[in-house]
Amino acid sequence: MIASTTSSMAAFLPAETAQTIYGDPQIVTGGVFAPNGVGAAIERNGVTGFAVTGQWAWGSGTQHCQWVLGGARCDDGTFRLCWFPQDDVDFHDTWHTGGMRGSGSLDYSVSDAFAPASYTMQPGVTPPVVDTPLSRFPNFTLLAAGVSAVGLGVGRHALDELNDLAQGKRPQYSSRTLAQNSFTQIELARAEAKLRSARAFLLDELDGAWATIAEGAAVTIEQRTSIRLAATHAATVGATVADAAFTLAGGTAVYDTSVLGRCLRDAHVVTQHIQTAPKLNEKIGQLLLGQDTDISMF
Repeated sequence: MIASTTSSMAAFLPAETAQTIYGDPQIVTGGVFAPNGVGAAIERNGVTGFAVTGQWAWGSGTQHCQWVLGGARCDDGTFRLCWFPQDDVDFHDTWHTGGMRGSGSLDYSVSDAFAPASYTMQPGVTPPVVDTPLSRFPNFTLLAAGVSAVGLGVGRHALDELNDLAQGKRPQYSSRTLAQNSFTQIELARAEAKLRSARAFLLDELDGAWATIAEGAAVTIEQRTSIRLAATHAATVGATVADAAFTLAGGTAVYDTSVLGRCLRDAHVVTQHIQTAPKLNEKIGQLLLGQDTDISMF
């Protein structure tokens, strides 16, 4: 997911730069859009660009990337995404977590790393060099949709795993399987409805925005707000149904070997992501109510 969202930024780079970074189909890029870096506009060896220093958390998969992105606030007043070769990046062993352990979302940093201006772009400002519907889709809105899809996938896996378990497990002191238990039946049905509804909501809003772009218009702030609402809701529902599956599975779910235990932990990591955290509902509510709020990373 991260590799896909970062590589979509190639459309905003000069053709020569994009060819250098992405010309080899085996190249993988990743990184964090958050402006945790500080950039100073300089000229180095006759090339204008930015000397960037900063550290970013949640750098999923970056150790496997040949090029790593980082957001930076620069002294010319701009917010830029900067591409750094892996040799300029230091990785920090920080990803010791309850969930999503396999994502390798450790911290990474750069110190006085030089990013030529042609290896940077300004989200929401730089026009696409390659004009496609994807390049006209709002950057942070696309990222939020990708993160929430992970939550939906984890929730789906949890319910499927519960269904498989329920066919054969007989709780202690019961002659019936979980699948034959009325409480399991009711709660599984409710969880299915929640998950499918959340998925449908997100896909419906994405389809509407995509249709707008395909017609040559820009995605409206109302559409962006609806997508962010759907994405945040989807992440929350993914965790809710993972909780339900974990509870319905009983004592089987508490062991480290349990897939449902892993789903529970993974789903709650998704809800902590800055793009899908429940606290985003405040900003979403402000927009729905017509209140002024910062939408620069929305």
